[in-house]
Amino acid sequence: MIKKSYAKVNIFLKIAGRRENYHELVSRFVRVHSLYDLIKIEKKVCDEFTLVGNFGCETKKNTIYKAYMILKEESPKVEEYFKKNCVIVEKHIPEFAGLGGGSSNCATFMIMVNELCNLNLSKDELAKLAITIGADVPFFIYEYNSANVTGIGEIVEKYEEEVLDIETITPQIKCNTGEIFKVFRNKFYKEIDKEDKKKLLSLNSKQILNILDINRANDLYEAAKDVYKDLNKYEKQNWYFSGSGSSFFKVKK
Repeated sequence: MIKKSYAKVNIFLKIAGRRENYHELVSRFVRVHSLYDLIKIEKKVCDEFTLVGNFGCETKKNTIYKAYMILKEESPKVEEYFKKNCVIVEKHIPEFAGLGGGSSNCATFMIMVNELCNLNLSKDELAKLAITIGADVPFFIYEYNSANVTGIGEIVEKYEEEVLDIETITPQIKCNTGEIFKVFRNKFYKEIDKEDKKKLLSLNSKQILNILDINRANDLYEAAKDVYKDLNKYEKQNWYFSGSGSSFFKVKK
């Protein structure tokens, strides 16, 4: 089996509050159809779970490995299956870039295993497992082109709008999400009010980008620029900042 694992961008990203060690967010996630990794599951006798790909972390820290560990607890069929099959990831989505590559890989793998091993888990059941791995993973589980994402990432509501043609650029800057959130909390912290939240979630993505500039669209952008000064060099009219970066994007007309 081969499946595309798509990137995403955040049309807007606002902080709504804090829940223990997590930040509650309000965001519009949109799938980038032109940018994706390929995940392949191929027959191969393996002594242990085998994951092949050019990753920026060791296997046991990879989101796909974490998903495997969770799914094998759901059914012994998963562990047995991966004694005879391996996972190969062909990477195209830049890492540490705000495009959700690791989360997308994780979700795509979970969807594939659910089918191949006949786990018969619903999207909602998969998403509940996925949120324990990462805040962005549930969005990719649902495979929506566009969705409003709230809570700590566990509330994903499909948003009906035209499929957007999105262009991305990723500077050679690896943004550390934890560090950016730390600076945001210490220097730039703010919360979206209920009326603004309601308005943004109701507008389509093009309408949102017409009324917000790069700084107002993403609460993390100021903090990211504070940590990574070179991000300023990439700021251009009608381009926006995705997640905690370092990628910028625009919607083509």
